[in-house]
Formats: sequence, structure tokens, C-alpha cells
Amino acid sequence: MSGQSPDQMVARDDWSDLERHMEMPEIDFDRLQAYRTGRIKGALAETGAAMCLLVNPISLRYAADYRTYALYQSHIPTTYLFVSQDGPAVIHGVYGPSPGVDDVRAGRPLAFFDGGPELAEAARLLADDVVTYLKEIGTDNRRIAVEHTNPSLTQALLQRGLEVIDGVHVSEAARTVKSEDEIACMRWAIAVAELGIAKVCEAVRPGVTELQLWGLLNYTNLANNGDWHDGRMLASGPRMNPWCQEASPRKVESGDLVGFDTDMIGPFGYFADISRTVHCGPDRPTRRQKQLYRMAAEEIEHNMKLVRAGITLSAFQAAAWPVPEEFQENAYPCVIHGVGMCDEYPRVNPRYRGPNFYDGTLEAGMVICVESFMGAVGEPVGVKLEQQVLVTDEGCELLSTCPLDEELLG
Repeated sequence: MSGQSPDQMVARDDWSDLERHMEMPEIDFDRLQAYRTGRIKGALAETGAAMCLLVNPISLRYAADYRTYALYQSHIPTTYLFVSQDGPAVIHGVYGPSPGVDDVRAGRPLAFFDGGPELAEAARLLADDVVTYLKEIGTDNRRIAVEHTNPSLTQALLQRGLEVIDGVHVSEAARTVKSEDEIACMRWAIAVAELGIAKVCEAVRPGVTELQLWGLLNYTNLANNGDWHDGRMLASGPRMNPWCQEASPRKVESGDLVGFDTDMIGPFGYFADISRTVHCGPDRPTRRQKQLYRMAAEEIEHNMKLVRAGITLSAFQAAAWPVPEEFQENAYPCVIHGVGMCDEYPRVNPRYRGPNFYDGTLEAGMVICVESFMGAVGEPVGVKLEQQVLVTDEGCELLSTCPLDEELLG
């Protein structure tokens, strides 16, 4: 324990700026953007589409390094991007500067906030813009990829004689394999997250609330120009089981386990997804707490050894650590999943929940999170652990470096 409460840590902040404590990895941002643009265009070519219309704020960050009002964009979309295999990248409806594009144009209403009952008319006008863009790039290809948007837009595009396919086959497929610069961005995001994790562990004491602890993670991310967290995944004591309960005003008590999952979109838009469970003294950990912790650590270690380029998702599922039956109902929804700028493809479910919905193959350059939650139905104790790894030809490289709890392992 540090002797400081969370509010004292913030008020006397001489620690949150990570660049004061370590050097940022070398990142060539021009090369980074060129790689991402190439991946988008390559995925577009795979679909046979002439262009894609991107709306998801994660896609806008990846394709054009556009990050303005990202959470607003996620529920009131105002900005969208046209990308083609050979033509210019054109962004519409931006707020502020927008690097990484060839042209900036006015946008049409996509959200009810802007378009109200006239969304169908706005969709017709946007469909006209798409047809004009196809003429500008000189193609007679009528297939276009459209990311999450209103049915009225799809209908308007179809009425203009266009073939519409799911844009996620472009935007999501492009992000699966990371470049050297992307991995460097992710290492920095993880270092920021782990600085926050260290401060959370220092602040764990009887009387501190879950929300106060979570605030330290959020504060550290923002202090280092990170973006947001996908959830406030921190729980303590009996709220540890079942998992996926967000931080609450509950005060931590002596003897509690405290678990958290960063789910952090950090600096440069890259994801740090790390879970740890720690013990709150002065009471000593119980035998059951230690047993669950060791089991979770064993599952993580076993499944990390399976990660390698070339293994299929079905083979991974078949060889994954056998979760004892008493823990299966409350186990984490997947054993591994991809990450990049958020949770991404691929995902492998536990085999006792049936075959994976799709198959595929791990590739070198993917980043994978290896998950475990141990907690039997009805018992007031649980353990959440997660490691983030880089897939290599030889196996995997551990990217998350903050140690496990030796007291709970012992």
C-alpha cells in the first residue's frame, strides 16, 4: 500500500505522465498510416467492391487517423469516409482537423438527431453522393461495402442499382494483422495501462470504493492522451462472481479479492486488455481464494502455450485447458480473442459451449488476449486473469508484463 488514497494520488500527481519514467517506443507514423491504408485497400480488393463507406469510430481512426468525438460518433454518427481501391479517400461531416485523407466534404444526416423524420431523403442524397464518387474514380463496378448504418441508406443505394455488401468484411479484416509500428503503439498503450494497474494495486485497502479504484485507471489513460475504456470492469468481494459486473460504490473490505479488466483504448487508439485479481489485507488470503487463483493462472499458462501461427481456431478450442465442470457456467465467454484498436477477430469459445461459430487460423502479427475466470455458481469468490500476447511463428510473445499476485499464487 502507498499510504495515499486515490484522491491524494490525483491531487499530488507526480507520476501519471509515463514519458517522465520511460521512453516511448520508436513509431514511424507515416509508415503506420501507409500500412493501414494498404490493409484497407487490400481487404477491399478481396471483397471485389469498388469502395467502402466507413462509419464506425474505430474504422475512422484506423483508416484516416480521425479520433474526434469518437464516443459521440458511436451513437450519433455524423462522420463517414469513402475509401476505394485506387481513388482518393474522402471524409464527410468532420469536426476539426482530419489527417490521412485526400478531401473533406460536407456530410448528409445519418442519425435521427440530425435527420429526424427525413432520414430517407438524407439517404437518397447520400446515395447520389456515392454514385458521383464512383464516377469520379472512373469505375463501372457497382458493388460497394457499407459499414453499420441505417436500412434507409441500404434501400437508397439498392434503388440506385448498387450491390451492397457488409463493410465489416473490409474494416475488420484489414485490422487482423498488425505492423511493427502498430505493435509499438500497443506496447506503449499497455505500458500506460500497467502504470494505472500499479496505482490501483497501491490504492487497494479497506474502505476504498470500486469506483475510486477504477478512476485511477481512467485518469492514467487520459493523462497519457488515451481515449476511453469499453467498460468499467472492476469488482470486489462477493461482486467478483459472476464476472462482468461494473464498478460500483461498494467499499472494499479486508480479505476481499479485487478484480479488474482494463478494456482500454489507449494512446494512438490501440487497445490494452489486461485482467488482474489482487487481495486486500490485512486479512490473509483464504485457501479457496488461492485455489481459484492458481487454477486461473494454470488455464492462462496452458492456453498461451497453444498460441502460434498456423493453429486453427477449431484445433485451439479442442486443445484448450479443460475447465472443471463446477466452473463452466460462470466461465468467461471465450478462451481467446483478438485485439487491435478494440476487441477484434478472432474469437474462440470454450468447447463445452459447442463448436465455434466459425473457423480460421492464427497468423503471425495478430495480437491475442488469453482469458480466464474461475468462480463456481453461488459462491462469493472469483478470480479474473488475462494476458495480451503477440502471435509469432514460434509461439507467442507476452506483451502484458505486470506480475501476477505472488501471495495468491503461493
